[in-house]
Amino acid sequence: MAAARGCPPAGSGDRALAELLLEFSRTQYRAKDGGGAAAKVERIERRCLELFGRDYRYSVIPNVHGEVCAHYPRHIVLLERDAGAGRDPFESTVQVGKLQDLINRSKMARCRGRFVCPVILYKGKHICRSATLAGWGELYGRTGYNYIFSGGSDDAWADAEDISEEDSALRNADSQLFDKVRGHDIKLLRYLSVRYICDLMVENKKVKFGLNVTSSEKVDKAQRYADFTLLSIPYPGCEFFKDYKDRDYTAEGLIFNWKQDYVDAPLSIPVSLTQSLNIDWSEYQSWDLVQQTQNYLKLLISIINSDDDSGLLVHCISGWDRTPLFISLLRLSLWADGLIHTSLEPSEILYLTVAYDWFLFGHMLVDRLSKGEEIFFFCFNFLKHITSEEFSAVKSQRRKSLPPGFTLEEICMLKQRDRGSTTSLSSDFSLGMESSPGAAGSFTYEAVELMPAGAQAQAAWRKSCASSPQAVLWSRAQQSEDRLPSAGMVEVKSSSSSSSTHSDNFLRIGSSPLEVPRSRLVSASDRESRLEEVRSAFLASYSRTIGLKAVPPSPSGAIGGLLEQFVRGVGLRGSSTL
Repeated sequence: MAAARGCPPAGSGDRALAELLLEFSRTQYRAKDGGGAAAKVERIERRCLELFGRDYRYSVIPNVHGEVCAHYPRHIVLLERDAGAGRDPFESTVQVGKLQDLINRSKMARCRGRFVCPVILYKGKHICRSATLAGWGELYGRTGYNYIFSGGSDDAWADAEDISEEDSALRNADSQLFDKVRGHDIKLLRYLSVRYICDLMVENKKVKFGLNVTSSEKVDKAQRYADFTLLSIPYPGCEFFKDYKDRDYTAEGLIFNWKQDYVDAPLSIPVSLTQSLNIDWSEYQSWDLVQQTQNYLKLLISIINSDDDSGLLVHCISGWDRTPLFISLLRLSLWADGLIHTSLEPSEILYLTVAYDWFLFGHMLVDRLSKGEEIFFFCFNFLKHITSEEFSAVKSQRRKSLPPGFTLEEICMLKQRDRGSTTSLSSDFSLGMESSPGAAGSFTYEAVELMPAGAQAQAAWRKSCASSPQAVLWSRAQQSEDRLPSAGMVEVKSSSSSSSTHSDNFLRIGSSPLEVPRSRLVSASDRESRLEEVRSAFLASYSRTIGLKAVPPSPSGAIGGLLEQFVRGVGLRGSSTL
């Protein structure tokens, strides 16, 4: 389906977000629900489709009556390509018809039928979400059982996967069933080109009332998921965020108790994925909630910024608390860098991620608020902790784009020099780079960028630049951070031939304007201001609609830390309706 551009917005700016938050805090969304809430949900859905359509062509998988999944959106969006004119080299190869067939076959493999669903398209890679793997009981008949044992909590489901050792025939039948169902799940993952699976569970298997409920890829007995890169990155469940609320919404210094009996999943990450991050992962049990969330987000950004074309799956157990936390942070972080949803304003990207990533994917906000488990609020208040460049995917891209032996400043000198052509390679190099409007340090690739990769060509280029009156050094605050080590880079000899057939002798940086839609790469200062705008808009709307539960006042009568931010920064007190 083509991008939906004609859908009228459900509202605009602050009012639309306030209406969404009110509906979210009062109603538990389910795809199959009708009645008076259906009209409000329909407005929210139309708004989401309109916002997706600003930047992407997409197809829709219908789920109007919850026939695919009862607590997934009624219109599940498959992002296919950038909506701009011209060919997009990052266009998804996924076909909606085949995807829908794989989903129907595989959905029983995961808890509550919450199958692997692509939600973000970045550089042609699908970032997906799901629940964890279902266990034996759910596959054989889940009716009624989950309602008895779940209690509405985040991560309950299903039944015991382990059955009596005495009945070998039944065990063989179970093995065949798991082979079939999880085989379909693996086919879906492969069709979406997912290679990396990040499991946020603190357990190997969820245990309730002495029974193993649910499973996970990392403990699949038959090692069916051995061909995937499995990452166990245990992160506290929604219950832990009651402590966050009780500490006056302060995450600094709040450390999860890793010695609890049910916590048995250690952190496990392939060394190849951690080498560039400069993080001591052995210390993860001493991190507070801020540092843990920051480091996990850095890891996810590093994975999706890798050079391969592989996608990423993030899941917890049910996939509607911790999973949307990191999906939302990823979406907002990439947007703040100008890499996705490039036409959306802060209020619009905020609306999209609250509505789609949280509300329409079944986050149980009504239940969580009643228990004080405010992981939803934490997500958006946490944006203040990821504004710096160390969380930026742009910085990583800039480093990867530099040829060996060159600094970013030296490349930017070319802005004032002759700009070579892609049709004539008689010069030593051809580079096209335009400064994008905005703060210094921001730029947009516009043309096929070719640089001499050999040492002799580099030396000649530097000598030429030094003697050129047009050479202009682009100043940067942290010059040393933009140097790219030559190790691991492909060195290609430059050519003096004028034939365009020798273009392979040059190291390509960036991409062709005929193929790549323009994206706005923002500076660190832009990133910070954009995320702060999102956070401020959320705090203002949240305080007017839902409000925070204040901790008991101190003897001095001071307002709690975050409520004081509301009063001073937003100018509002308490909770009110529209």
